Amino acid sequence: MNSRADRLNVLVVEDEMLVAMMLEAILEEAGYRAFMAARLAKGLEIATNELIHAAILDINLAGQTSFPIADVLKGRGIPFVFASGYGSSGVPEAYHYAPVLQKPYDVAEIEAAIASLLKRER
Repeated sequence: MNSRADRLNVLVVEDEMLVAMMLEAILEEAGYRAFMAARLAKGLEIATNELIHAAILDINLAGQTSFPIADVLKGRGIPFVFASGYGSSGVPEAYHYAPVLQKPYDVAEIEAAIASLLKRER
């Protein structure tokens, strides 16, 4: 496992508390540092101001979408994956370049998605 200073940072934007806690635990166990946000404003703040290496974005955030966060991340060159119960059908055409994790997902899918994003980043 990496030392705390060496950890890669993953932004998780998820408004369902139990899902967010599960994602945070999975990422921490895999050696990443998780930055957590449950709402659009907090996600935008972190995406804009923090050193982030990858992100998992729930599409629907309490009636708002995470697409503005995706735009910030794309502008900064930070790879991300959308998480949705609707799969790819919940993603507008403008964002079809981004991978989608179908909810519910498991530990292996999350770890593989983040590893794939970080591989592409290099």
